[in-house]
Amino acid sequence: MAAIDYEAEYNNRARVPEHPEIFARWTYEAELYRAEMLKNGRAELGLTYGSTPRQTVDLFLAAHELAPLAIFIHGGWWRSLEPSMFSQMARGPNGQGVSVAVVGYDLCPNVTIGDIVEQMRRMCGFLWQRFNRRMTVYGHSAGGHLAAALLATDWRKLYPKAPDDLVPAAYSISGVFDLAPLLATSVNQDLRLDAATARHLSPLFWPVPSGRVFDAAVGGLESNEFKRQSQTIAQSWQNAGAQARYQEFRATNHFTVIDLLSDRQSAMSTRVAELAKASRSN
Repeated sequence: MAAIDYEAEYNNRARVPEHPEIFARWTYEAELYRAEMLKNGRAELGLTYGSTPRQTVDLFLAAHELAPLAIFIHGGWWRSLEPSMFSQMARGPNGQGVSVAVVGYDLCPNVTIGDIVEQMRRMCGFLWQRFNRRMTVYGHSAGGHLAAALLATDWRKLYPKAPDDLVPAAYSISGVFDLAPLLATSVNQDLRLDAATARHLSPLFWPVPSGRVFDAAVGGLESNEFKRQSQTIAQSWQNAGAQARYQEFRATNHFTVIDLLSDRQSAMSTRVAELAKASRSN
């Protein structure tokens, strides 16, 4: 059997050469959505949950003040992209009555992936204090990893007054859950992982409480490794007692797959809204 070329499998920008145009479109669509929501009085931008400029929350609120809450975490290999590029990823869930927080975090190599996980946990604590409700997390790529990490977090240990299932459901899109393959890629120059830290920061190997709900989705045009990562964690966590499932969205690549989130009628937006509404009613 030939050795896996991990650089080729995980280098999505090389696999999708038109990614600059996709990023430019995202930026434009995000600007339009922020303007629309500000005009309607349903956006609160630039809230801070930490001490650095990137630790921010942009809230896109549903019409009902007691609406379910979902969190979107962007990708970029924990080392690039801006949360302001992804405001429109709230459009689909917003259209189905779910409030959405689009969140930022500090980037590698200025911080470690472990630091980012802790920032995301602090962000959830911030939103718990604001809304006093459980929340569903959905994320893309590196954000998919972080969504899984939040699902498997021991919340009662961190925030004794919060429910132990503060994040009862997560929807991870094109995530990476076993970080060991990244040791053989160029991205690790910024991530600075070694075998021990890669294992420690891989949600695939974390215990997941029974009954938590986890979806792992990928684009049908993605690499075999991205599909394997999502298939493996869905099966592993299902075996551990979680309600986990795997799904492919045909004719979409690593980047275009999340365009479905800006469409209220898409199956992806519907599922995120479904999870958020179930989390709210727990």
